[in-house]
Amino acid sequence: MERNYDAIIVGGGPAGLSAAIYMARARFRVLVIEKEKIGGQITITSEVVNYPGILKTDGAELTKKMYKQAERFGATFLTAEVLGLQLEGTEKIVHTTQGDFKAYGVIYAAGAHPRMAGFKGEEEFRGHGVAYCATCDGEFFSGKDVFVIGGGYAAVEEGLFLTRYAKKLIMVVRRDKFSIENAETDELLAHPKVDVHFETEMVGVEGDQCIQKVLLRNKKTGEDIVYESPKNDYCGVFVFVGYAPENELVKDVLELDKAGYIITDRNQKTNIDGVYAAGDICVKNLRQVVTAVSDGAVAATSMEKYLGQLYRRLGIKREYTVSQKEENAKSETEAKSTVKAAAGAFLDDALREALAPVLSRFQRPITLRLYTDDSKVTEENKKVITELSELCDKIAVEMVPSTEENKHTISICDEEGTERGLRFHGVPGGHEFNSFVLAMYNAAGPGQDVGEEMQKRIDEISSPIHMKIAVSLSCTMCPDLVAAAERIAADNKLVTVDVYDIQYFPELKEKYNIMSVPCLILNDTEVHFGKKNLAELMNLIEKK
Repeated sequence: MERNYDAIIVGGGPAGLSAAIYMARARFRVLVIEKEKIGGQITITSEVVNYPGILKTDGAELTKKMYKQAERFGATFLTAEVLGLQLEGTEKIVHTTQGDFKAYGVIYAAGAHPRMAGFKGEEEFRGHGVAYCATCDGEFFSGKDVFVIGGGYAAVEEGLFLTRYAKKLIMVVRRDKFSIENAETDELLAHPKVDVHFETEMVGVEGDQCIQKVLLRNKKTGEDIVYESPKNDYCGVFVFVGYAPENELVKDVLELDKAGYIITDRNQKTNIDGVYAAGDICVKNLRQVVTAVSDGAVAATSMEKYLGQLYRRLGIKREYTVSQKEENAKSETEAKSTVKAAAGAFLDDALREALAPVLSRFQRPITLRLYTDDSKVTEENKKVITELSELCDKIAVEMVPSTEENKHTISICDEEGTERGLRFHGVPGGHEFNSFVLAMYNAAGPGQDVGEEMQKRIDEISSPIHMKIAVSLSCTMCPDLVAAAERIAADNKLVTVDVYDIQYFPELKEKYNIMSVPCLILNDTEVHFGKKNLAELMNLIEKK
């Protein structure tokens, strides 16, 4: 991968994607670095109805189109964690888990992350009743009483979503009213499943392996309110109390306000020349996708002018990029003409075209072994592996009768049929399709470059490590953990990974009391919840 760019964008949410579209369309060499999932926080939003020109969509679909647009204009994307930034001086350096990258300009669009509410038992019951993503974990509480902590836009929106599953929804709002007034608020207040407790705070939660008691307090009267779930039942608590800025990398370099948000001028410029900020990381009154893309566009066009003046002053001859559309016109045409999606196929034409350049890089043959039975899951998986093999001559297919241990399983094997310790149980669709393709890419080579230091840590694992990962295909946080685990297993034979779509394996959910995904089980003993990058996962493994 190229190491020198005109501009580097840190963050792949709406602000970063918008900046990438504008920069790439102006034919600058631009790199977007995202440590998790392209799309940012908006990808967990199940319904977007206030984006101009779009009657109705969801966050994942909206940002998927932004990503495709930026990529077609020629933007380069890298999945890596940014470890440090050198922003002073003419040339900026971005240190990542995949090496160092240089540019003359940086747009920082790292966004913000959900805050914890801070009540007693919040950390203890995280993953066992306390959750932060309705899309990911709402289904675990079907037919249960659910508490939602928060009174802002996210709490209202996610509360409405949770009414699909909850028997009863209790909104816990610290103030005497919601902080927004809109149609969604009115709909929530009028919903027959919803009770709202204003001027109330969450004191704590209690229970055995799950939440069975919720303690509330009326701030006005001081009265304690105790909720207890029915015998042999449990309840859920979802927290939406705002976001904290992702400022760790810049807090000692860029000028911040008291809350930790980056201060910019009207052109999104920070206090350092050549450094701009965009999106939820900035000081602003409204944090919505529409303001994020506006910030990104303004930052990019401001940087275009800055780079133009800088290059003229330094006598640097600018190199113009060629858009992916121009560069790959021939190969895309060939892909369309040689492989066409049939009716009822798993892969549509657009996905086949997107896969073609990835599959063409495979260096070694691999075999996808499907353990078959007479279920619909097997029929779907037959489509998956057959269509993938049609796209790449280095992918072979093998079908064998299933056992109880290998029910609904696709296993990635080498050319000789030896299993690589990379198994998916269920149908690898939704958000897990990308991680499944990435697992094949790592097994077939060349695989993801993780840098010399991380590669050494992976190679030095000297005792057997087995990871079970419970996921939901609607979860946007699951693929990051899955990809990190499978990257390790692809390079070290002592490491094996089994990924389970939890909807098909209720016994796993029961055994480990899983109420949130992703759920990582290390060597059948340690249980960890929440997304983790490669470095965080290696830290857990090295403690074993």
